[in-house]
Amino acid sequence: MPTFTSPLAESLSEEALERFQRYVRVDTQSRREADGSPSTSGQLELGRMLVAELAELGIADAVLDGSGFVTATLAATGEAPMPTIGLIAHVDVSPDAPAAGVEPLVHRDYDGGVIELPRGGTVLDPAAMPALADKAGEDIVTSSGDTLLGADDKAGIAEIMTALAHLAAHPELPRPNLRIAFTPDEEIGVGATLFDVEAFGASCAYTIDGSTLGELQDETFTGAEAIIEIEGVDVHPGFATGKLVNATRLAARIVAELPADGLSPETTAGREGFIHVYEMSGNAGSAQIRAIVRDFDDDLLAEHAALLREIAERVVGEEPTAKVTVEVTPQYPNMRSYLEPVPEVVDVAERALRAEGLTPIRNPIRGGTDGSILSSRGLPTPNLFAGGHEFHSVREWVSVQDMAAAAAVIVHLAGEWARLGTPGSEG
Repeated sequence: MPTFTSPLAESLSEEALERFQRYVRVDTQSRREADGSPSTSGQLELGRMLVAELAELGIADAVLDGSGFVTATLAATGEAPMPTIGLIAHVDVSPDAPAAGVEPLVHRDYDGGVIELPRGGTVLDPAAMPALADKAGEDIVTSSGDTLLGADDKAGIAEIMTALAHLAAHPELPRPNLRIAFTPDEEIGVGATLFDVEAFGASCAYTIDGSTLGELQDETFTGAEAIIEIEGVDVHPGFATGKLVNATRLAARIVAELPADGLSPETTAGREGFIHVYEMSGNAGSAQIRAIVRDFDDDLLAEHAALLREIAERVVGEEPTAKVTVEVTPQYPNMRSYLEPVPEVVDVAERALRAEGLTPIRNPIRGGTDGSILSSRGLPTPNLFAGGHEFHSVREWVSVQDMAAAAAVIVHLAGEWARLGTPGSEG
């Protein structure tokens, strides 16, 4: 029999799975090149579904706005004044892998071996995935192999909804005012920029958007995007001698000159930053390189961006008739400095994890969450685990037992805040 972290988690597991399977079937892939919010209509479709389900729980103020944000309130129990605490997950999934037609598969009582998915030749090998190697005996959910699964972050949505349903059905359990937000376009780094922090009205919030069981994260990368535009000289190749300046070849040279060791995602770990070229396009006349730049240290991030600019300008500068522009745009900040003044926000989350029998894992996020931007905008928002792994790929998977544990932690989080009081107060 699969092992759960608590009887509460076990009681929540099948509802969390049922909700998750329903949500992942909605195509909510965000799109980088889009005008307006949300970037895709599927996010609105899932938003409407969630509003209807929130209403079924008796939450009367659930609403989907025109920008794709779902908000709702589960009022506090009891008559004493209670704080207002936010729970947040994002509805969109990554544009980095196919996302249409997701068919979730449940591998009950996983035997610890290789999982061969029926499509795309996709294989989940525990020898290459240490997290999966630890999950023998649990129930593992995957896609069918030709799409991502959507655990990032529909696992978080399912866990919040499951915990809300449990709390709504048990008014005897202490809870604060819980403000819920399901946000669009987190994966392209713009959703939280439109979030109405003042109207949300919470003292602090938690994104349920992490990975490993027990994770609690109060530090993220600082992120920026770099777009390099190269203009060459396009001439018929039969008459190109001494005239043609091939922009695509220049782009290839720029990428080739980036450090292969110590500054790429595949050669860095822990607190090391990187430059990641995620897209190249173009032809002989013009080309574009898109890259993300990441680091926990803002000064080092600036150095990485300066290195990318120096290489691009030097390579293209060797061709007098070619031109290059490099635009570096901030995407999100490290949340740590915004959380340090309110340590109780993280302390309460630690207590909720321990109440579920978990040892908190305090690794910094080698990425960002909506909480990065929200924290900088005045809503302290650390990140809790949702249970998914191998995000942004067709190998994505999640454990049902981990989803159930996350839902149980949310229930404990509500109880801990009900006993404490408002962040920043004397408690």
